[in-house]
Amino acid sequence: MYETILILHSYWAYLVLLILILASGNALFKSISGKEYSAKDFRISLFTLIVSHIQLLIGLVLYFISPRFDLWSELGGSVMGNALARLYLVEHPLVNIIAVTLITIGYSKHKKKLTSASKLKVLAVFYCIALVLILSRIPWSTWMA
Repeated sequence: MYETILILHSYWAYLVLLILILASGNALFKSISGKEYSAKDFRISLFTLIVSHIQLLIGLVLYFISPRFDLWSELGGSVMGNALARLYLVEHPLVNIIAVTLITIGYSKHKKKLTSASKLKVLAVFYCIALVLILSRIPWSTWMA
């Protein structure tokens, strides 16, 4: 079961990154160029919200069934002294939860704005910050292998 969830989490991450890059780039480009917010922009931002939440749920399941989770009881507070354990048990989950929270906040805030410029600006800011956070905590050495 662990291997299946791990594979699902890894491949779903490609979709999340693709959609988040698309949504961030779209909002940033339209915001800078002064274009109008459209139904397509709403669908892209909603799809980004959905796929990122699904990834979060898959990741949480993976976190608790992972053999690495046992390092908490084996190492205790020493988890913070082990760079690899810290990445998988603390940094990756925490930063990605923050990123998904930012996506959720950005999506919620943009719906309350009345003008195209303000909607796109909110989406651009929150989604771009979330993208940077996600990219910063991907375990590249194992993910691309």
